[in-house]
Amino acid sequence: MKKIIIDNIKTLFYALVIAIAIRSFFFQPFYIPSSSMEPTLLIGDRIFVSKFTYGFSKHSFPFSPSIYNERVFYTPPKRGDLVVFKTPQDNRTDYIKRLIGLPGDTIQFVKGDLMLNNKKLKKTKLEKSIKIRCKPYIYDATGYIETLPNNISFTTAYNKNGSFSDSDKYIVPADHFFLLGDNRDCSKDSRYLSGPGYVRKLNLVGKAQIIFFSNDTEKNSILKFWKWKESMRFERFFKKL
Repeated sequence: MKKIIIDNIKTLFYALVIAIAIRSFFFQPFYIPSSSMEPTLLIGDRIFVSKFTYGFSKHSFPFSPSIYNERVFYTPPKRGDLVVFKTPQDNRTDYIKRLIGLPGDTIQFVKGDLMLNNKKLKKTKLEKSIKIRCKPYIYDATGYIETLPNNISFTTAYNKNGSFSDSDKYIVPADHFFLLGDNRDCSKDSRYLSGPGYVRKLNLVGKAQIIFFSNDTEKNSILKFWKWKESMRFERFFKKL
């Protein structure tokens, strides 16, 4: 009996070590709790984030242990990446936003247009308006396909009634990045995070790669399986980001 207990403890220990290794060095699941990245990411999406894409730091590990204050095997992120990072305020809370500005870039909103290095970002207006959430409200938004200089395109949403218009000019410091939510009028991002919210390369956690599961928690709890037909977004399962 004693041997069986010891064997079970060993099995659980090895399983825990393997799980932590996978989570720290390969992939980690994340839940999307807010509408800041709509229409790209919806509340209730569950995503896998690759932990190795930008190399590793203390934030790659559970509880961000202060064992080493640099990145190793670092590969710089690219414009347009969907980046999970630790917020500059507490270095603990995970956010996901889209990377817009690299070190040395100048960023500014002028009359609703996003200016990158003094050039207006190319954007194409969608024909139909889209519904966007900003808890507790749902509002009509104008959708745009925006294209970055590296030809990465994505859909953004701007509130039809009183959209964000003008901003200060942001100059991204060395080893920092500027990130925005695709839901431009309902996102706490580098415009509003303290600092302003330039994100250090040390704070990068990983790159969002795929939506593996999606359930509209506003309609139904995942536990109520008999109502999955109303809330499950099966079309989003295994959607590449």
